[in-house]
Amino acid sequence: MANHLELIQELQQLDKVPSLERLRAAQKRRTQQLKRWAVYEKEMQSRRRKADKKGRGGGGNLQPAGPKRHVSFAASVALLEASARNDPDEVRYLLKNNVSPDLCNEDGLTALHQCCIDNYEEMVKILLGRGASVNAQDNELWTPLHAAATCGHAGLVKILIAHGADLLAVNSDGNMPYDLCEDDPTLDIIETAMANKGITQEMINETRASTEMRMMGDVQDLLGQGEEVNLQDSQGATLLQPVLT
Repeated sequence: MANHLELIQELQQLDKVPSLERLRAAQKRRTQQLKRWAVYEKEMQSRRRKADKKGRGGGGNLQPAGPKRHVSFAASVALLEASARNDPDEVRYLLKNNVSPDLCNEDGLTALHQCCIDNYEEMVKILLGRGASVNAQDNELWTPLHAAATCGHAGLVKILIAHGADLLAVNSDGNMPYDLCEDDPTLDIIETAMANKGITQEMINETRASTEMRMMGDVQDLLGQGEEVNLQDSQGATLLQPVLT
């Protein structure tokens, strides 16, 4: 088990790596946590059984056993963990018991994102069939199509596009799915779909600029209301700096 110092060092390193690598690291840590809890529970059960046998064999006044404690996890953790394990039965069970397919972790990562990273086609179909948002965005505005395109999972890209994935979705770095795709067959699928939908370079450019235009509009609204736009945040940035850079 990693100690506190090791975790701090890992977090500092993760700040410098791409979003996809951080998502995979988060998955690894979550899986390790669940395994540790499972080992802990097994050890506790073994100790309780030994204590019960000793108590019955030694006679005397036995104290009533306390209530058995179980470790439980939030629905979002359970769904993401089952998805990461590629456990269709568990995922179906959770979804049938009113667990939302769009639950996410602290990074905004949904089960659909995770399955698109890991190339679990059956799981993706299950989640989409239960109403998972094909265009869900994580904290860095990555959609499942961004993830599948980056990883070069051609089969998943086809499935997502067939379910209405936004081909022009822009993440926080200004990248669309096709920008991130380095696998030629997968890129061909995306570009063909874009051509079939009549997407032009002009539309691409307008979509990229739309975020900046919204920011400009918000700042203009604040100026019109007499609000102070030169206040600095914790990093010394003002509202105008992201717009002007």
